[in-house]
Order: sequence, then C-alpha cells, then structure tokens
Amino acid sequence: MNLRFVSVAAAALLATGIASAQTCKSPVPDAALVKKGTLTMSVNPTLPPMQFVDQSGALKGMRVELGEAIAKRLCLTPEYVRIEFSAMIPGLQAGRWDLINTGIFYTEERARLMQMLPYEDQAISISTARGNPLKIARPEDLSGKTIGVEIGGFEERKARELDKQLTDKGLKGMTIRTFENFAMAFQALRAGQVEVALSIDSTGAEYQKRGDFDRVLSGLFPTPVALATKNRELASAVAKVLNDMKADGSFQKLFDQYGVKSIDGPVVVKGPAA
Repeated sequence: MNLRFVSVAAAALLATGIASAQTCKSPVPDAALVKKGTLTMSVNPTLPPMQFVDQSGALKGMRVELGEAIAKRLCLTPEYVRIEFSAMIPGLQAGRWDLINTGIFYTEERARLMQMLPYEDQAISISTARGNPLKIARPEDLSGKTIGVEIGGFEERKARELDKQLTDKGLKGMTIRTFENFAMAFQALRAGQVEVALSIDSTGAEYQKRGDFDRVLSGLFPTPVALATKNRELASAVAKVLNDMKADGSFQKLFDQYGVKSIDGPVVVKGPAA
C-alpha cells in the first residue's frame, strides 16, 4: 500500500470535512445559547419509549432523536441534561439550558412564562397491575384508590382534577401519592405501594406492550405537548426546523416509527412577545 497516497487522501478528506463544517453556519446567534455552538436540552428520561436510558446508560427515544435532528439542522452540537421535571422550568428561566425537551404539556399559563412550540398530541393513561385485579374500566372506578404520579407537572394536576370529579359526584376521592419521576411511580405500583399509576398514553402503552402492567384507561385529557425555550429567537429557529422536517417527511417518519400522533398544521411559537 502506498502510504503517501493514504496520507494525501486522508488530508483531502479532512480538508473536505473542515470546509463542510465551515459552510454549516447556525442561524442561532451565540448570545441566544447557554454554550457557544451547543444546543443544551433538559430531559427527564423516565418515559419509554419517548425518552429513556437503555441498559448501556445511553439516552434513547423519539424525543431524544428529535432533539438531535433539531440540533443538527441548526448546525449545533446536541447536549442533554438529565434532570427531574420539577426543576426544568426554573432551570430554563435561570439559563441552565436552552430547550426543555421532555414532552412538556402545553398550557396557556406556561406559555406566559416561556416560548412554547406544540408539536405532538398526547393524553393521559391509567395503569394497574397485570390482569387489572381492581377491574377498573371507567374513571369512576378510581374512587377510593391510591394513585401514583410524578410531582409538579400537568399529570399531577390532572390526577387532582380526576379526584375532584369523583368527589363532585359524591364518590370517595383518591389518595394521590407523588414521586420524583414516573419510573418511581411505576416502581411503587410494582411494589404494591399504589394501586394505579398515571402517565402519558405512550408510556402506558409501552409498559403494557412489555407485559409489565395493564393500561386500563387511556385518552384522558388530550393536550398537545411542546418544546420550550426562554429565547424567542431560538424558538423561531426551532419552529422553522420542525416545519422543514414536516415538509420533507422526516418529521412524520419519526412519529410513525414510534406510533405517535403529531399536531395538525404547522408548528408555531406561542409565548411572550420578544
């Protein structure tokens, strides 16, 4: 083998790579980012198959892949911060990360605090031990039950709404136990510390598919989930990427791979004016 030829070829490839990197200029100014050249995203990886940690410790899931695709199209390096959901909005406001990428449910209240980009349709599921020993078939069957849910989010709020619906009907309410994340709530269900667990539809379906739990109710409180940023300029750039992905088919391809429904129409930024 001609070593000189190999060296010349390697140098040519390196020069091509450098030139390619130089032509990829991010539309997002450095001032809009926590770290230059990096899209820093927060994620709570306890919701398989949307976001989770595999046996090797690597982040996996649809939202992780979506975040990586967004970063690539913005000519930025993706970087994830794994953290509990309850710390995400305060961390965003404090400038610890650029983007909340954990499937945060959209609410008008949240859109007054930050820039939100609804992109995915989700809803709430109720899971029980295998075989559904409590014979839960409707929300009223949750009367008197102990339910586990992640603390501080949309899901806890909806658990409390379910509880109020029961008591308004003259039924006994639920005992609501909150946990730092959904993984802990399902561990409590497995251990018999709670009788049911509340999660998003995708996760409830995944656990049933694995044979771990039975998803006995689904489609409750349908609401879009979103990406969220503090910076309006970054939000606009991300919205353009998502709409470009919708146009070229890669967005729908990713959603179809995971059996998730995307929102209808274009992705638009909803939040405080710049």
